[in-house]
Amino acid sequence: MTFLLPFDQLTEEDRRRVGGKAWALSRLAREGFSVPRGAVLPVEAYRAYVGPTGLRERILLELNRKPFESMRWEEMWDAALRIRSLFLKTPLPAPLSAALRCEIERTFGDRSVAVRSSAPGEDSAGASFAGLHESFLNVRGADSILEHVRLVWASLWSDGALLYRQELKLDVAESAMAVVIQELAEGERSGVAFSKSPVEEEVSLVEAVWGLNQGLVDGTVAPDRWVLDRSSGTLRQHIGAERLDAVRPAPRGTRKVPLPPELRDRPPLEEGEVVRVWTLSMEAENRFGCPQDVEWTFLGERPFLLQARPVTTGTRGEAGSRAWNLSLRRSFENLKLLREKIERTLIPALVKEAEDLSGVQLQSLEDDQLEKVLETREEALARWTKVYWDEFIPFAHGARLFGQVYNDRLKPEDPFRFIDLLRPEKMVGTARNARLEEAAERLRQDPGLRASLAAFRESPAETAAAQRFLEAVSSDLGKDTDLVLAGQETLRALAGFLLEMTERPASRKPSGESREVLERAFLDRFGEEERRFAEELLDLARASYRLRDEDNIHLGRIQRMRDEARSEAARRRGEASAGEAPGYQRPEPDRVRPRQLVGQPAGPGLARGTARVVGSREDLLGFKAGEILVCDAIDPNMTFVVPLCAGIVERRGGMLVHGAIIAREYGLPCVTGVPDATALIRSGDTLTVDGYLGIVVVHDQG
Repeated sequence: MTFLLPFDQLTEEDRRRVGGKAWALSRLAREGFSVPRGAVLPVEAYRAYVGPTGLRERILLELNRKPFESMRWEEMWDAALRIRSLFLKTPLPAPLSAALRCEIERTFGDRSVAVRSSAPGEDSAGASFAGLHESFLNVRGADSILEHVRLVWASLWSDGALLYRQELKLDVAESAMAVVIQELAEGERSGVAFSKSPVEEEVSLVEAVWGLNQGLVDGTVAPDRWVLDRSSGTLRQHIGAERLDAVRPAPRGTRKVPLPPELRDRPPLEEGEVVRVWTLSMEAENRFGCPQDVEWTFLGERPFLLQARPVTTGTRGEAGSRAWNLSLRRSFENLKLLREKIERTLIPALVKEAEDLSGVQLQSLEDDQLEKVLETREEALARWTKVYWDEFIPFAHGARLFGQVYNDRLKPEDPFRFIDLLRPEKMVGTARNARLEEAAERLRQDPGLRASLAAFRESPAETAAAQRFLEAVSSDLGKDTDLVLAGQETLRALAGFLLEMTERPASRKPSGESREVLERAFLDRFGEEERRFAEELLDLARASYRLRDEDNIHLGRIQRMRDEARSEAARRRGEASAGEAPGYQRPEPDRVRPRQLVGQPAGPGLARGTARVVGSREDLLGFKAGEILVCDAIDPNMTFVVPLCAGIVERRGGMLVHGAIIAREYGLPCVTGVPDATALIRSGDTLTVDGYLGIVVVHDQG
C-alpha cells in the first residue's frame, strides 16, 4: 500500500486517519490559501510499526502497571520516558522502512522539511493537544526524516499527552498518530493569530517574531503583539517586545541567534501586514465555521499558513495537573532563572523557617499556646507546599529535560541511566547518615565499645562509656538529631540504630561507570557548536536533581513538626496519635492478598527479605538490618533507616520521588507506584523485590 498521502489528494473519508493538523492543512490548500507543499503518514503507518514489533503490547504494559486513571504525574513521566526509549531502540520493520524511504525520497528528495504530529482528535474544538506532541524543523534526508517520525510517534505517549488524555478520560489503548511531512518555509517573519481572543471575545490577536515560529511557540522568543477589533480589523493596541533573538535553521534543526542591531528597533510587521494576517485568520474562520488559531510565516512579501486549529476556551488559568504540566514546558532559559530564585531565595528561606519552628518544646506549652503553635505550623506547611508545587516541582523538569536529551543521543539500555550522571557527591538526605555510618564503623572496629552499647540499650545506668560515646554522636548530629530520631530523642534509640547498622557492611554505593566516564560519553555526542548547551544543561540537571532532594528534606522537616504539634494536641484530648503518614492504608485482615504486585522499576537490583511496613514514625523503631521497607512514601525523616534496608517498596510512584533518589544513592532495589502496597503487604511477609522489572513477589505471608 501507499503510505504517504499528499495534501491535495486527501478526501473527507481520510479525515480520521490523518489527524486534525493534516486535515486542516489539506483543506486550507484546497481552499486557495498559500500552504507549503506537504504530505501525511496516516495512522496505518504507525500501526504497521507498533504492531509487528510488539511495541503496542509493551506500551500497554507500561500504562497498566496500575489503573491509568490513578497514575500520578511522576508515574506518567517515568512511563513516558520508558516508552520513548522503546521507540528509540526499536527499528522499523524492514518492509515498512523500505516503503517509507522510497516514498519520502520520491516526494521530498533532499529538501529540508518539518516533521509534525497530527494525532486524531488533536486540534479539535473539544480538545487541544497544542504543544503536547512533538514537531521538528529543518530535517533533511530520508534516514533523518524516518528517525524524527519515530520521535513524533513516541510523543503520542509523552507525559503531557498522557495527563491530558487522563483529564479527558480518553481510551489510551486506541491512541494512534499520523505525521505531517512538509517542506520547510524558512520565513523571515513568523507568528500566530487568533481570529477571536481566547479571553476577550470582541478582539482578535496577532503575535509576530523575527525568524521561524518555533521561538514564539516554545516561549524562548518574546513576540510583538497587536490587538485588533474583531468586527472591523481596526488596530487597538501594539505591545512591543524586547527584540533580542530569532530562531533560524541550523545544521541540526534550529538554533536561537542574536538579532542584528538594525532589526531590534523594528517590529516584525508593518501595520498593513498586521491587518493582512488578521484578514487571513478571519477567512480561515469563515472556511472552518469557528474561530481559528493560525500559525503563519512571510516568505518575502507573501504570507503562508502553517497551521489552523479551533480556538479553545479555558486555556488560561486551567487548574490541576494540565496547568501544572504546561508549566513544565518552561524554556531552558526560564529554568535557569528559576534555579537562581530557588538557590538564592527559596531554599534559604525554607531552611530558616524550619529552624525557627523547631525551637519550641511542645510539652511545656499551655493549651492556648499549643493551639497557636499548631496554627503557625499548619500555615507554614500550607504556604511551603504551594511553593513546592509552583516552583520546586517545575524546576524538577531540568532533570527530566536532561534525561530525554541523554537518551536521544546515547540510546542506553536503561532509560534511567542518566540519573547516575546527576547524583552529587554529597546529598542533604544522606549527610546525616554518613555521620551515623562513621559512628557505626567505629563500633565495628571496637568490639568492646559495641558490647557496651548493647548493654546500654538494656540498662543505661550500667555503661558510662557507651553514654559518653552516644552523647558525642548526638552532639555531632546537632540540629539533625530531631530528624534522625523522628521524635524519639533518647540515647537508647540511637544505640539501637547504631547497633543495627553494624550488622551490615559499610554503606554500599551503586556500581557502574564513574561520573567522569558517563559525562565524557554524553558530551562527546555533541559538536563544538552544541557542546556549550550540553554542558549548561548537565549543570542545570544536576542542580535540579540535588534540589529535588533538598526541598523534600526541608519541607519534610516542617511537615514533621506540624505532625508533632497535631499529635500533642490529640494526646491532650485523649485521642489516638495523628502520626500516621498521609496515604497510609492499614492491612485488612480478611482481604485476599495477591502474591505478585506490579509497580514501577525505580532502583535496579534484586532483594529478598522480611517486610517492615511503616505507617508512622514509631514503626521505624526496632527496624532490623536486612528488612525491606514498605511504605506509602519515604518521608525525608525516614532516611536514616535506609542503610539498613535490603530493598524499598513504595505506594507512591516516580523515579524522582525522595525514596527513589535515596534508593539509587545506596544502590538498593526499589519498586515504586505499587497500588495498596501498605494494605497488601504485612510486616513479617517474605518479599522478593525486582527493581529491574518493577515487580514485588510475596512469598511466605506473615
